[in-house]
Amino acid sequence: MATTLHIPDYRTDAFFGLEDKWLPTADGELTHYHELGAGTPILFLHGSGTGVTAAANWWLNLPSIAEQGRCIAIDSIGYGQTVVAPGTEYGIREWVRHAVRVLDALDIEKTWLVGNSIGGWVAMQFAIDFPERLLGIVSMGTGGAKKTAALAGHSRPELSEAGIRRTLEQFVVDTSLITDELVRLRYRAALNDTAADRLVKVVAARDRDRDALPLNLDALATLEIPVLLIHGMQDVVIPVSRTLELLHTIPTADAHIFSQCGHWSQIERADEFNDVLRQYLSRHGVTS
Repeated sequence: MATTLHIPDYRTDAFFGLEDKWLPTADGELTHYHELGAGTPILFLHGSGTGVTAAANWWLNLPSIAEQGRCIAIDSIGYGQTVVAPGTEYGIREWVRHAVRVLDALDIEKTWLVGNSIGGWVAMQFAIDFPERLLGIVSMGTGGAKKTAALAGHSRPELSEAGIRRTLEQFVVDTSLITDELVRLRYRAALNDTAADRLVKVVAARDRDRDALPLNLDALATLEIPVLLIHGMQDVVIPVSRTLELLHTIPTADAHIFSQCGHWSQIERADEFNDVLRQYLSRHGVTS
């Protein structure tokens, strides 16, 4: 018997300027997401820092990209406000399957994926497991690489405003972007009733898969869809060598490297990032 789910009494902070939407995606599972624009579907997959949400990852990008296509940004299972069923498992393939469930629930046959960090890792694994569902990928600071000192810090997240500030300041060169308000909102997201109890399980699953499910480079070498790899030259979380490795592996890949930019290229260089993404999508047939 299907579980009846009630939409939580929650509203994304006005700081992000995004409307909340909810979608039943499985028995006991209610996906929280934001949607803007129309036309070719573009599914956005966020990273995995403490207190991450779709809104906190993409608020500077969705309005611009939505002028060109149908932008759908989800809180992946285990993150943000998405409601999960009891016993839900987490991991790279579980996040891939959740993305597939979202597409199925929205009757979307094929989509573009835009992912950063672990979201890029999920996008690449999606391409390996479900290539027939994809039009192309844009991935920034793609995860699934060997653990750096900064990544080791992600394995022991400090659930405090000070800890979140230290994590976010690792993501950028210009630390003035990490405002008190942004830190407060990330901290509040990390403490909300639907996310706080899952943090340990989510982090453990992510770190397990760094060893258990590294990206299969041989499989990526067979991709035929367009792929754009974006990286900040000063990324200390995932070094730019990761993009160079994937660029040598994926025959359809192009790359764009931002100078004086860290792990959060979509935020630190938001206007230029949006221009690069829109131009790339346009060259591959995604027009307003």
